[in-house]
Amino acid sequence: MTHSAAELRRSDSGTGPRLVVAVDGPSGSGKSSAARGVATALGLRYLDTGATYRALTWWLLEHEVDVSDPAAVAGQAQLRAVEIGTDPGEQWVRIDGIDVTVEIRNRRVSNVVSLVASVPEVRRQLIALQREIIAAAVESGGGIVAEGRDIGTVVAPDADVKIFLTASEQVRAERRAAELAARQADGQVDLAADEAPSAAVTRLEQNRRDRRDAAQTQLAADAVEIDATNLGLDEVIARITALAAAKLAEA
Repeated sequence: MTHSAAELRRSDSGTGPRLVVAVDGPSGSGKSSAARGVATALGLRYLDTGATYRALTWWLLEHEVDVSDPAAVAGQAQLRAVEIGTDPGEQWVRIDGIDVTVEIRNRRVSNVVSLVASVPEVRRQLIALQREIIAAAVESGGGIVAEGRDIGTVVAPDADVKIFLTASEQVRAERRAAELAARQADGQVDLAADEAPSAAVTRLEQNRRDRRDAAQTQLAADAVEIDATNLGLDEVIARITALAAAKLAEA
């Protein structure tokens, strides 16, 4: 049995597929764009788990909390309320009621978010939030595409489809630099012109972040690994969507 695109999208009636798709991978692999694209194609919700860590990191930086001090970070994390939208076409993130959708994409957040995300109390708090959002999406009669670094191993180990998306270091750096330049041009990030990173600078920052994120960036034993080095975004989305359709066909 096969499922058409229309059948896959029939999730808001309460009778359609209830599907959890986990997309993991390192920074710059394209998992955010791919996950949003898959969610849109299948009519599912979308969760950027990294944005929850970024929101807390932004708040800590704004309030001059030492992000290298786990005790200080944990103490503040317990007091902060993070909210995030799950519409793939209209993303937003708030912390303590403050909309930080744009601010959390700045490099100052990107370069230290791994420190915050490695604090056990922060992980416990935000993983609990992420699981609540995933459960709510499934219970609504639909499903969700969640992306991050440990969705398939920690956050949603029972996900129906697990993807580990990667690419070469150079390609990841080039894509990330291009993304930041595009965001700057659109006014989506607050960077001075001389701070727009080159691919070389981005690669150095990326490698440092990869080392910090190593413990969280996990390949689930039952995940399908996709190397996107030589693939376009549409190709990646098509591959993941096909895997989701195959999973539904098994039901």
